[in-house]
Amino acid sequence: MRLAALIDSPAPLNADPVVTGLAIDHRKVAPGTIFGAFAGAKFNGEDFIRAAVEAGAVAVVARPEARVEGAVHIADANPRRAFAQIAARFFRRFPATCVAVTGTNGKTSTVEMTRQLWRMAGFNAASVGTLGITTSNERASTGHTTPDIVTFLSNMSGLAAEGVTHAAFEASSHGLDQYRTEGLPVKAAAFTNLSHDHLDYHGTMEAYLAAKLRLFSEVLEASGTAVVWTDDAYSKRVVDAARARGAALMTVGAEGDALRLMSREPTQLGQSLVIAAGDLTQKVSLPLIGAYQVANALVAAGLVIATGGDTQRTLANLARLQPVRGRLERATITRAGAPVYVDYAHTPDAIEAALDALRPHARGRLILVFGAGGDRDKDKRPEMGRIAARKADLLIITDDNPRGEDPALIRAAIAKAAPGAEVIGDRRAAISAAIAQAGADDIICIAGKGHEQGQIVGAGADMRVIPFDDVDVAREAAA
Repeated sequence: MRLAALIDSPAPLNADPVVTGLAIDHRKVAPGTIFGAFAGAKFNGEDFIRAAVEAGAVAVVARPEARVEGAVHIADANPRRAFAQIAARFFRRFPATCVAVTGTNGKTSTVEMTRQLWRMAGFNAASVGTLGITTSNERASTGHTTPDIVTFLSNMSGLAAEGVTHAAFEASSHGLDQYRTEGLPVKAAAFTNLSHDHLDYHGTMEAYLAAKLRLFSEVLEASGTAVVWTDDAYSKRVVDAARARGAALMTVGAEGDALRLMSREPTQLGQSLVIAAGDLTQKVSLPLIGAYQVANALVAAGLVIATGGDTQRTLANLARLQPVRGRLERATITRAGAPVYVDYAHTPDAIEAALDALRPHARGRLILVFGAGGDRDKDKRPEMGRIAARKADLLIITDDNPRGEDPALIRAAIAKAAPGAEVIGDRRAAISAAIAQAGADDIICIAGKGHEQGQIVGAGADMRVIPFDDVDVAREAAA
């Protein structure tokens, strides 16, 4: 493909080279590559322009003031956005129906539930996000909730080549802020909720929300549909952004107009729901526990219906949903008879939601094992401690990806707001202690890591990922 076919402005005279690929890492540049040079959290890509050109870059996307010699300078005040648009033209072929989900919590479950509902309707579907790429046949890791734009669009193009027609992906605030979810047509976009998280990156809740709103004000097709969980304090802002875009609107929840949750009753293995959709009233036995699982399931149903799914059939299929890995996943039952659940909850709201979900099922104590990640938002740690102390009966504070911080200081910040909590730094020992103390009527929740397969210790060149799976460790301890 020639450069002129990928850029908005005409290629410079005698400078319309063949483009063979794209890269934002100069170490991945090969002859014929377009290099994206923009500032990141740790490095400035402009510092590597010369190295990229020497490696064979034929064009560089960078700010107008950047110095580019020996290659075409594609100058743009917003080089991330310009690079994303070029990448979309390069990869071109994407699944015919793409939807995106944003929010602090629930993104992973919602995109996976959307994939399951599409599959039940007979479509070849995929979900992309924290769990990697999931299709009916396999799962592959992408490394991040929202990978870099080249990886993301390449993966989406690859899915289309494999016959995937429907794809649901997570749109994280980092990804939206850095234009990593651009270029492909998004027919529907969903909002789950917003709570305290990632302020180490965004600085303020307003900036955090602004990043999320880009999905509805810029990424979603103007002719698309916004699916909004209404029972959240920030939902009105999302509704306003979608309306300003001119998009259609589906509100979901107890206050929803499109899918209204009329009632919810816990059962032994899940929940009994009554959902109203226009003139239709549907009873559903959802095989998942927790109010937030209901929210995720209804938002997923909204996305399917917004993209052409039959309402009655889609709601009926909620009864066939399978649990999502690491999202209130029942890992084992202890020898005393206490069920052990593993959940990805790592924010104050997510901790509260997980404990609220489990409380109706605990005849005895609710036991929580949890911690907080290092090199991340420090302000949420005492709030997590306060909520855990209020909602659980027995707390064990432990390590959860301490990264480059002193794990003892992280534990202390949580424990200061949770008087009476046990503090056991070794996560394996903490899980074993919880299981040893649990009686037949108790329930254990191991929160924070969910699906993750390792414990991240150290930073930079000293970073190590120690193999660790909460589910496996819980099963070993229970045995």
